[in-house]
Amino acid sequence: MEKKRYNPIELMAVVASRHLEDGKLIFAGTGIPMLAAALAQKIHSPNLVLVFEAGGISPKASMLPLSVADSRTTYRAISCANMPEAMEMLQKGLVTYAFLGGAQIDRYGNLNSTMIGDDYLNPRTRLPGSGGANELGSLAWKTLIIMNHSRRRFVEKVDFITTPGYLDGPGARERAGLPPGNGPHLVFTELGIFDFEEKSKRMRLKSLLPGVSLEKVIAETGFELLISDHVGREEEPTQEELRALREDVDPWRVVLSRGDNSH
Repeated sequence: MEKKRYNPIELMAVVASRHLEDGKLIFAGTGIPMLAAALAQKIHSPNLVLVFEAGGISPKASMLPLSVADSRTTYRAISCANMPEAMEMLQKGLVTYAFLGGAQIDRYGNLNSTMIGDDYLNPRTRLPGSGGANELGSLAWKTLIIMNHSRRRFVEKVDFITTPGYLDGPGARERAGLPPGNGPHLVFTELGIFDFEEKSKRMRLKSLLPGVSLEKVIAETGFELLISDHVGREEEPTQEELRALREDVDPWRVVLSRGDNSH
C-alpha cells in the first residue's frame, strides 16, 4: 500500500482549518485545535481572531505556541489581558468558536478530559482536567471538537462530563441554565466530520475523509451513529496547506510529530 504523504494529525488540522470562518473570534485549546486555527489564519481565514484563555488576544506568533499560556500567545497581540478578562468575552457572547479536544466523547457531544474509570477518587487514569474547557463549551456559540477516532474514545457514555455537549438530549442544556442556541457544532477526526442532528441533538456523520469507508467509521464508533442522507467526501490536503502547516505553523513538529508513526 502506498504511504500517504501526510499523517493523521496533518490531515485533521488541514480539514478542520477549512471550516473556520474569516473574521470570527475563536478560543483554541492546546495541541491540534491551536494547530488548525493557526493554519486557517495562514491559508483560509487571515482575519480569524485567536484568543487564548491565559489572556493573549490576536497575537502574531511566528511559531506555534506550546500551550495557551506560552509567551508566544501574547507576541504582538492587540491585548495582553488576564484570564478573567479573556473569559469575560465568553460571558458577553463575543466568542463564535471554542475549539477543544478530549479523551472521550458521546453521542451528544459531551466531552471527558478529567478521568477514566467508575470511581472519581480512584480512577484508572487521571487526565489533565477542564482548564477552561467547561467555560468554553458552555458559553461559546459553537463548540468544535477534534480528536482521534476509536471505540474507546467515542463511547456510549463518558466516564465524566468535563465539558457539556447536549447533555442527555434536546432541551437539556437550557434546563441546566446554559445559553439557548449554542453547543457542539462539528467534530473532526481522522475518519470523518460529524455534526449534530437538529431535533435529536445526536452526533451524525457529515462527510468522510480521504480513503475512509463508512464501515470503518461505524466500526470505530461505540454508539449508534446517525448517518447524513448525503455523506460528503473531503478533499485531500493540498501542497500549499501542507507546506504552510509544516514550514510556517509547526516547523519544530511539536504537535505534528505525534502522528508520524500512525501509518
